[in-house]
Amino acid sequence: QVQLVESGGGLVQAGGSLRLSCAASGRTFSSYAMAWFRQAPGKEREFVAAISWSGGSTNYADSVKDRFTISRDNAKNTVYLQMHSLKPEDTAVYYCAASTIISTRVTRYDYWGQGTQVTVSS
Repeated sequence: QVQLVESGGGLVQAGGSLRLSCAASGRTFSSYAMAWFRQAPGKEREFVAAISWSGGSTNYADSVKDRFTISRDNAKNTVYLQMHSLKPEDTAVYYCAASTIISTRVTRYDYWGQGTQVTVSS
């Protein structure tokens, strides 16, 4: 069982930066691949970025590549999403998720946080 709590969301102007954090409980955090998804109002939840259990492999949605960076600190049971050059279309609730295998698919993830709101003003 893994419990996930996101933080770091907020309101930022276009072109700005934010860093999201996701703190995980449980001693098996380091065995899970982790990911960030987002969901805008009226839209389906979409993949943003994922990282393998070791941090050696990462994957990004094309829409965020070169702007967002996912990382993890297994000693702190935390995964991060550093976001730069934010755009209004990045506005969404951002969720972190845990899975036994790295994937871009929502259905592959077994554990989810409650989400944190990111709003980018133009």
